[in-house]
Amino acid sequence: MKFYTKAHRFYCGVDLHADAMYVCILDASGEVVVHKNIPTRPKAFLRLIKAYRKGLVVGCECMFTWYWLADLCAEEGIDFVLGHALYMRAIHGGKAKNDKIDSYKIAVLLRGGSFPLSYVYPKEMRATRDLLRRRNHLARKRAELFAHIQNTATQYNLPAPLGRIAKPSERGDLLSKFPDPVVRRMVEVDLLTIEHYEQLLERLERELEKVATRHDPVNLSLLKSIPGVGKILGMVMLYEIEDIGRFPREQDFASYCRLVKPAKQSNGKNYGHSGKKIGNAHLRWAFGEAVVLMLKGNAPAQQVKQRLASKHGKGKAMAILAHRLGRAVYYMLKNQVPFDQELFLRKST
Repeated sequence: MKFYTKAHRFYCGVDLHADAMYVCILDASGEVVVHKNIPTRPKAFLRLIKAYRKGLVVGCECMFTWYWLADLCAEEGIDFVLGHALYMRAIHGGKAKNDKIDSYKIAVLLRGGSFPLSYVYPKEMRATRDLLRRRNHLARKRAELFAHIQNTATQYNLPAPLGRIAKPSERGDLLSKFPDPVVRRMVEVDLLTIEHYEQLLERLERELEKVATRHDPVNLSLLKSIPGVGKILGMVMLYEIEDIGRFPREQDFASYCRLVKPAKQSNGKNYGHSGKKIGNAHLRWAFGEAVVLMLKGNAPAQQVKQRLASKHGKGKAMAILAHRLGRAVYYMLKNQVPFDQELFLRKST
C-alpha cells in the first residue's frame, strides 16, 4: 500500500457524489479554511477553490464519479490524487458519519501523509478499457443464457444431449428437442437473445481490436505471443495493466493481479489469508483463463501441470501456473521480449 506524502500549502478533501460534493480545504497548519457543500459542477468547484489554487492538492475516494474531477484537475494544472476505497477505512470508522465529516477526514489523511493511493487511469485509454469491461459483461450474460437452456433440458430430463450449443452451426434442431410448446418458446427467446448478443459482440470486438492496435501495438503483440492468449485476453491484459512501469517489483504486480494470498498474522500466529478483494479482478480472470487455454493441446505444459497437481492438487496447481504466468508477463512487458514457454515451464517446476 502506498501513501501520498507530499507537502502542500492547502489540502482539499472531496466527498464526491453524483449531484453534490462536500469540499473541505485545510491549510498547512491543519486549520479549516473552506468547508462547504456545492453542486457537482466544474464551475462551482473552480469558483470555490479559486483563492487556494496555488499549492493545492485535491483528493477524493475512488468511486464511480471521479473521472470528471480528475480530468478537470489535469486541465487546470491542479494536483489530484485518488484514494483506495477499501483502504480508506478511517472515513467509515467513526461513531458518526456524514458527507461533512467524510470530506474533513479525507483532507486530514492528505495532510497527515496517510492517504492510501489508487491509480489514476489515463484519460486516453480509460473509455476503451470501460468498453472492454462492458463487452466482457455482455459475454457473461450470453453464457448465462446458454446455462439456462442446459438447465431447462435437465429439468425435463431430455433423453438426447443438446450438444455444443455455443456454436451457431450446431443449434439447428435444438428447439425440436423440447416437446412442450411453452418450454420451446422459452428456449426460443433465449436463442434470439443469444443471437443478438453475438452480433453485438462481434462488432464490438472488431472495433476494440482496431483501437487497441492504435494505442499500444507492441505490447499487444507481446501478450498475444503467449499460447492460448488471443485478442480478447490480450486486450484485457493490455488495458488493465496499462503501464507496467507503475509496478516497481514483480511482487507488486502479482498482488495487484490477485495472484497471491497475503498472510494474516499477529504475535507469531497465523490467522489465514486476507485481502481477497483488493486488486484487479479482471486481471485475475484473464490469467486464470490464459492458463486453461495454454494447456489445451500443449503436451509440455500439461506435463508440468500434472507434476504440480500430484504434489499440490489440481486447484492449487492451476493457481501456481497463473501466478507464474503473471510473473512472466511482468518481465515480458518490462524487458519488451516475447513469451518463452521453455523458460516459463522450467521455472514453474
